[in-house]
Amino acid sequence: MPIVSLIRATSYEHQHLRSSIEQLLEPMGGMAAFVKPGDRVLLKPNLLTGARPGKECTTRPEVVYCVAQLVLEAGGEPFLGDSPAFGSARGVAIANGYQPMIDELGLSIIDFQGARYQTVGEEFNHLLLSKEAMEADVVINLPKLKSHMQLTLTMGVKNLFGCVPGKMKAWWHMEAGKDSARFGNMLVETARSIAPNLTIMDGIIGHEGNGPSGGEPRDLGILGASANVFALDRSMVEALKVDPTQIPTVAASQRLGLCPKLSEIQFPLCHPSELQVTDWKLPSRMAPIDFGMPRVIKSTFKHLYIRFIKEPISAYGKS
Repeated sequence: MPIVSLIRATSYEHQHLRSSIEQLLEPMGGMAAFVKPGDRVLLKPNLLTGARPGKECTTRPEVVYCVAQLVLEAGGEPFLGDSPAFGSARGVAIANGYQPMIDELGLSIIDFQGARYQTVGEEFNHLLLSKEAMEADVVINLPKLKSHMQLTLTMGVKNLFGCVPGKMKAWWHMEAGKDSARFGNMLVETARSIAPNLTIMDGIIGHEGNGPSGGEPRDLGILGASANVFALDRSMVEALKVDPTQIPTVAASQRLGLCPKLSEIQFPLCHPSELQVTDWKLPSRMAPIDFGMPRVIKSTFKHLYIRFIKEPISAYGKS
């Protein structure tokens, strides 16, 4: 039976958060159960945007910092990687307060833009994933719990879509987004191909309403972790009292036989019913998943402008 570790956590203060994450991982054997000396460990946060710092659109740097510390103490070599919607991973990370952690721990940040690795599977065998993500010895998935105007909720499975290089994500929205079930299947197959060793979900402060970036912060006080990303997502849906059939990624994981039933999951610390939120705000309106060609072109140019013009000018101004 998969283990999903859930706890009540209310603070990002370092000592409290560090203790919470250690408590979270203890039923699974701690970080040493996932990371061995010499392992190259990808930490995959949600680095959606640098445009709304403080609105809880991204994984908090405090969470990444504590996880990176634990990886280092286990003998691993952590690095950060993502493919933001706009700009570079480094630019988005710095805009969201990651710089002190990067400097202190000497972490490198990789943009999933270059080398590509072809996924397995028949339906999506032309979907390319980052070679850096696929070749990491260990992948630790660090999503932010958020509402989402296209997918209702974005959690562990959706966060791994950031391992698709560059602006290919927008093209896949256009290619697969006309059918929400197929788009959900694509996201689940992406998660299955990456096969994260561990997912730790930041739900201490979530982002509700018209997410993934247009909503507002919401105190939830929840941390969750599991080696099974599908089980963790299903458990979080239960805690938020959202119908799993409303979430394309959860529905797809159930349809494909990858998502265990709640009765098949072990909850050594807290059951989702003990952490339930009865008034979580889902999007007030839903947006189409597929991107039309004009939007893809506009999105691509905006990304290139931020990454190659705006970010370098900002960095030059601070030097």
